[in-house]
Amino acid sequence: MFLLGTLVNGLAVLVGSVLGMVLPRIPDRFHHTIMQGIGLTVILIGLSMALGDSADILIMIVSMALGGLLGSWLDIERKLDQVGVWAERRFHRVAPGKTAEGFVTASLIFCVGSMSIVGAIQSGLGAGNHTLFAKSELDFVTSTVLASTFGPGVLLALVPVVVYEGFIALFAHLVGAHLQNEAVIGCLTATGGLLIMGIGINILGFKKVPVGNLLPAMFIAAFIKWGFPHISAWLPVVGH
Repeated sequence: MFLLGTLVNGLAVLVGSVLGMVLPRIPDRFHHTIMQGIGLTVILIGLSMALGDSADILIMIVSMALGGLLGSWLDIERKLDQVGVWAERRFHRVAPGKTAEGFVTASLIFCVGSMSIVGAIQSGLGAGNHTLFAKSELDFVTSTVLASTFGPGVLLALVPVVVYEGFIALFAHLVGAHLQNEAVIGCLTATGGLLIMGIGINILGFKKVPVGNLLPAMFIAAFIKWGFPHISAWLPVVGH
């Protein structure tokens, strides 16, 4: 079953989020410190991803610029916030003011990364679900921590997780081995790492980074790397 890993990942987010929501509420005097710690950790995760493909910096720069333009035109950030606001109205008594932020933050953390992409491709190609199973363990812990702070918004993040990974797995199942391109996946993951860093900056309370509007940059980076695999060789020329 090529969707088994995706379903297990969604279940891990579900169980972890429910567990985090039923844990005793974190006292306000601890909330700021905990959020600062989570923000720093998220930045570290994003930084490690972004530095994993330093050879494609030029592609990342171009992709972030074009992705920002496209995302702003599509107004992705506002649409994501609208989903969160809708959920916030539903869960207002449980976690007022936190659901929208929790949904956007958790969705990006769970969906952006090499484990999501590689794991879903492996699953779709019939190469096993071990990567998604490992990711499920990590997401279980992360969703528990996030849900104890953000509330039900983290629970709703299981929807984009299942849809995102399920689509990739289905596409891989239909297309076949053409998706096994480590260079493209690495470039996409590195660009996604920059977005994860933006999430961490938002959690720390610095200037708001419209991460939602930058989402297309990931896929633009993958397209450029796939269509022009030697573009990184231009970097020394551009630098001079």
